[in-house]
Amino acid sequence: MSITELLFLVEDDPEGGFCARALQTGIFVQGETMDEIRTAVREAIECHYENADARPAVIRLHYVHDEVLAS
Repeated sequence: MSITELLFLVEDDPEGGFCARALQTGIFVQGETMDEIRTAVREAIECHYENADARPAVIRLHYVHDEVLAS
């Protein structure tokens, strides 16, 4: 069974840059910029799904940024 859409949760990395993990698989990548994250996600998907027909048609990046405001 192939996945038609793969969702990545992208968060700020405490050490700088970003980290992204796929919610449906064990794919995890890191990058300094969002462009690096996009490239790393594509490369990781190509490695994880060797058969191009099994790769998801849609890759969704959901960026979560928490901000705390003092009262």
